[in-house]
Amino acid sequence: MMRRITVLLTSEPDGGFEPFRHGDLDIVLHPWSRAGPLPLFEGPVWAFIDWLLPDMPGIEACRRLRCDPLTAQAHVTMVLDDDDSDARRRALRAGADDYIVGSLSRTAILDRILATRPGRDIAGGEERSLTVGDLAIEVAAFQARWRGKPIPLMPNEFRLLRYFVEHSGRVFTRSQLIAALGKQEPAIDERTVDVWIGRLRRALRVAGAGEPLRTVRSLGYVFDRP
Repeated sequence: MMRRITVLLTSEPDGGFEPFRHGDLDIVLHPWSRAGPLPLFEGPVWAFIDWLLPDMPGIEACRRLRCDPLTAQAHVTMVLDDDDSDARRRALRAGADDYIVGSLSRTAILDRILATRPGRDIAGGEERSLTVGDLAIEVAAFQARWRGKPIPLMPNEFRLLRYFVEHSGRVFTRSQLIAALGKQEPAIDERTVDVWIGRLRRALRVAGAGEPLRTVRSLGYVFDRP
């Protein structure tokens, strides 16, 4: 079974955001900003936060990650410009697990993560359930249920439903959904999202869940809470 680690980065590292795949390990790198949506998390989450960001200090971004249930258990590494003892103390007090000094590269990121024996030592937050009204999603079991009745879904449709439920009430474009599901490489046609949505809608309708997925003209799709 494929193990996945999701990496959030507040700036592009040297070497870019190309994912790393080796054997049963899949490390997916995502650009992240305070204004942007979080991707779908499957397995452990690691965040590399720059000490200085365009819209806020890095320590504030760290605090916000710790306050969000989706990222509260993430491994947070603060990226410092200089090896300053005061900056190190402030980063750790804000909730960072560790720090790295100097410019960040894709190689340094992978080396840091792989050194922790990924999938064993980092909390992944996968043993949980999501509930919205009569809809329940068992994350670890990869199972969605409506009033206790299983909803048969293909992997992409299940992951899409989970992402919508985690961010219900928010409109997402096709490109945002592709990025959230880590489907940028190799690139897929944005209309593929319409196929996923169509299958998901049919499965929900057959299960008796109605039409919680709404199309917002010229924008994208949104999951309406009951």
